Amino acid sequence: MSAWDELRRHIVEKAVVHGRVVLSSGQEADYYVDLRRITLDGAAAPLVGDVMLDLAEGLDFAAAGGLTLGADPVAAAMLHAAARRGNRLDSFVVRKGEKQHGLRRRIEGPDVTGRRVLAVEDTSTTGGSVLTAVEALREAGAQVAAVVVIVDRGTGSRERIEAAGFEYRAAYTSEDLGL
Repeated sequence: MSAWDELRRHIVEKAVVHGRVVLSSGQEADYYVDLRRITLDGAAAPLVGDVMLDLAEGLDFAAAGGLTLGADPVAAAMLHAAARRGNRLDSFVVRKGEKQHGLRRRIEGPDVTGRRVLAVEDTSTTGGSVLTAVEALREAGAQVAAVVVIVDRGTGSRERIEAAGFEYRAAYTSEDLGL
């Protein structure tokens, strides 16, 4: 079974929760894809790294990350998968607001100024979270190569992100997961 097929199986079996929920976008839905059940799972997380690196193939970037919390384990999985492949990839975390103590950084990790970076997300509904990260990255002087997500719910993310001028790639759509 390919990493893509195996990750899809993990998502369907472990992360899809049926029932009425309110999403971070404020929209209501009949199901929720809780990808932290995947990105923090010892068997599935390595697959996340491999699939996301495969998905980003051909893009020029030196670091990956996004808005905390959804993007954090995705970027970490990619960092480790890159190392397994003999490559170096840094990751970073974009805070929802500026830290009020210490160095007061909004973006934690290696400096992104002047670097080409990948903005990642676990699940995208409207694209709002990842676009918040993109805004912070641009303010920090990073060049955003593309936006890459594990699951696109198919409710406007692609259109909104592409309208903002960014390439958008999703490993799976809700249809791919049988939703």
